[in-house]
Amino acid sequence: MIIVMKTHAEPKDIEAVVGRVEELGYKVHLSRGEARTIIGVIGADEHLIQNSTFEVMDGVERTMRVMQPYKLASRDFSEANTVIDVNGVKIGGSKIIVMAGPCSVESRAMILETAHAVKAAGATVLRGGAFKPRSSPYSFQGLGEEGLKFLAEAREQTGLPVITEVMSPEDVTLVGEYTDIFQVGARNTQNYSLLKALGKQKKPVFLKRGISGTIQELLMSAEYILAGGNMNVMVCERGIRTYETATRNTFDINAIPVLKELSHLPVVADPAHGTGMYQLVGAISKAAVAAGADALMLEVHPDPSHAWSDGAQSLTPQRFAKLMDELRLVAQAVGREI
Repeated sequence: MIIVMKTHAEPKDIEAVVGRVEELGYKVHLSRGEARTIIGVIGADEHLIQNSTFEVMDGVERTMRVMQPYKLASRDFSEANTVIDVNGVKIGGSKIIVMAGPCSVESRAMILETAHAVKAAGATVLRGGAFKPRSSPYSFQGLGEEGLKFLAEAREQTGLPVITEVMSPEDVTLVGEYTDIFQVGARNTQNYSLLKALGKQKKPVFLKRGISGTIQELLMSAEYILAGGNMNVMVCERGIRTYETATRNTFDINAIPVLKELSHLPVVADPAHGTGMYQLVGAISKAAVAAGADALMLEVHPDPSHAWSDGAQSLTPQRFAKLMDELRLVAQAVGREI
């Protein structure tokens, strides 16, 4: 359940309600807006909901039962959009953030070249995989910690925050030493041990939709992280598996406005995995911006024909720069900026 405080409630009233919740043995999460504070009661059971006396306390406007199974991710929990600050880059605000870089970190020279190129074109976050979950055990699996070190050097040279994938609870500490954003890939969306471990972290988590996952399943996975105490979560539509074989996946453009309606979490679009074809990335990127995405994740490689992974869906730096110019026009048309 959530407790909605009155507009401009006194700090002492908020503290009193929080104290009462904790006295009853429940955990609290505060969502502070410009004028109103919402207190989330984590773990509230039917007895508390039916016998709540919070509404008689000073400063309380009303209590509400959150009907969705994803309590903390729900729009009911927070009417205001969550904005995640990553070293000054704000994801979820009026500016659309572009995360760009190669699928895999292949070498020091390659990631440094790509990092400088995407920054020059306007990207604000550098992506790159050091650990790669692949369908085949014989495919390139990533450079591991060496790749993380290359990403850290690229951040130092360009100032771009870094996002990279973490695959298991055992890797969280290591990856956390280098990355600014933890990425959870589609194959790990329901790896609950990993999600619980990330819930104990302070760094933001980028959570992709599962290969055949529903929107509710995506938000329930986000709930695992939020319930652990880490409220810096963004969710990503990256295409789902359907009967259609013309593209790698079917990019669900509907998911973007639906997620914005159901949840306060920032929504990211990944057109590269959604299509699997670089020729389609531009069109889907523009559609995602028009649909309300807060960020885009794009794959950029200096030589896609020789990429060690996902070359077919990677843009060259030149194509990426051209697309950025086009995206700025679309963003402007919907009252946003890139």
